[in-house]
Amino acid sequence: MIKQLSEDLRNKISAGEVVERPASVVKELVENSLDAGATEITVVVEKGGQQLIQVTDNGCGIASDELPVAFERYSTSKIGTVDDLFTIDTLGFRGEALASIASVSEVNVVSANGSDEGAEMAILNGETGDVQPAATVQGTSITIRNLFYNTPARKKFLKSPRMEFRKVVEMIRRFALSYPDRAFKLISDNRDILNLQPEDLESRIVHVMDPAYRDQLLPLNYTKGDYTISGFLGNLNLIRTRPGEQYIFLNDRYIQNRLMNSSVYGAYRSLINRGEFPFFALNIKVPHDQVDVNVHPMKTEVRFKDEWRIYHVLKSAVEEALNPILNTIPDFDKPDTGSQFDFPTSFTPQEGQLNPDQQGLDLSASADTAIKFQPAVDRAKSYASKLASRPEPDSGKVDLENIWQVHSKYIVSPISSGLVIIDQHVAHERVLFEEAMAAFDANAMAAQTLLFPEVMEFSPDDFSTLLDVLPYLEKMGFRMKEFGENTVMIEAIPSEMAWGNEKNIIREMLDNYLETQKKYASFQEALAASFACKAAVKAGDVLNTDEMRELVNRLFGTKHPYYCPHGRPIIVQLSMDELDRRFERI
Repeated sequence: MIKQLSEDLRNKISAGEVVERPASVVKELVENSLDAGATEITVVVEKGGQQLIQVTDNGCGIASDELPVAFERYSTSKIGTVDDLFTIDTLGFRGEALASIASVSEVNVVSANGSDEGAEMAILNGETGDVQPAATVQGTSITIRNLFYNTPARKKFLKSPRMEFRKVVEMIRRFALSYPDRAFKLISDNRDILNLQPEDLESRIVHVMDPAYRDQLLPLNYTKGDYTISGFLGNLNLIRTRPGEQYIFLNDRYIQNRLMNSSVYGAYRSLINRGEFPFFALNIKVPHDQVDVNVHPMKTEVRFKDEWRIYHVLKSAVEEALNPILNTIPDFDKPDTGSQFDFPTSFTPQEGQLNPDQQGLDLSASADTAIKFQPAVDRAKSYASKLASRPEPDSGKVDLENIWQVHSKYIVSPISSGLVIIDQHVAHERVLFEEAMAAFDANAMAAQTLLFPEVMEFSPDDFSTLLDVLPYLEKMGFRMKEFGENTVMIEAIPSEMAWGNEKNIIREMLDNYLETQKKYASFQEALAASFACKAAVKAGDVLNTDEMRELVNRLFGTKHPYYCPHGRPIIVQLSMDELDRRFERI
């Protein structure tokens, strides 16, 4: 039979869209605080928000007689008519959040609107209790306990408390960047995580992201018609290998829009490679009647009246802000060689050079300028006899006695069936990857102590990630200890790794740890792969003969010597048949 759903069931269905995790609750409550004009907002969480979420503000508050109405579905003070939907200038407007939250948690609210004493009310399973007098407070304090206690199917899909805590930090970071003139405080399990005072956007970025962002930001201020774009871009030192530090705000509201992100990436195209992501925090101001934010209950998706126009304006703004970087890149003009090549008509050996006879080259350009060579029959016979007496090597065995480095990038050696070319970077990458994976299960890799220990600061969520992977970093040879809040001192690094790059390698491993499910079978593989990629010898590093031999020996001692951890080939083999075809011998 068709029947109407109960109010409680309706609210629980709405909660499925609005309340996805503890960070979603924080989002809705902080939005209400900002809409209430709060200048100071404090967020307290326990166990990643699964046990407790408390948001306190100094906003306008709620009158005691309006408290029960505030937690009814579709109750709001922010819109009143249909026309208001097309000129929304507040973060919230749907009137669903408080009712949805109250239907899946235990809620207690204390508020005062400045005209009378404070009022307190409890809500359990969506049922509001009696309004009780309370001490006068400045604004509103809402406490959420036991999230999803009455919907266990939802609760089991929550991640670990530490992972949920990172989501909360990321949510507070978004608000902090969009409202740098407001004070935010975040407390987790009785520990101060963020304590942000009103400041300019550049200082706010440094405080919520990483101290390393200081002096690495490019300002952006651009106006075109009705549109104004402001904020900061990161320079090339802030390029990361994973997305997540790209913030676009529309009229101070954080949004997710692939086309807008693509616009910024397009402006960076000549500066970054595929798989690299720049930092940016940009606020786009457009007339409210040119955008529709009533698309999804989460309010992070929007529709623009003229999306492509904003795309091009944003791209132009970013390109203009990037001019200081683009102007420092030299313009390599191809030399005008003309259509004719000038060949030497004579050759005079200089002191210290081999003469043409020693080089075995005929540099004659004509009969008049020909250089006469004496026959070298005896030398040719001797060379042929050595070839005939040389034992036949295995067809796939690299001749370590005859090994060369080409362009400080490739290792070349003959084999009986042709020629092998080895990419020195990916070869060393494969070696380090397998050694790191073995170290996770057995003895730790060797470490080298730093003469001058390095101090490294992290954002709160990155520091939390570091604590997760610290045992594995120690297995790879890193030694570090806590050195203040969200700060560590690096005392030793793996012996295979060159000095001076330890900070970049650690950040790269933290990035890959967060992307494990997309690229790797396990987070151990992600850590080992990122370490190997950054610590391996690079294209351009000069290797001597002994180093090349050692690298090749270690490569063929691995389980999979033909492909690097990322799937790139390590060895290219050219057979004699292929070489003969290239020279049209066959």
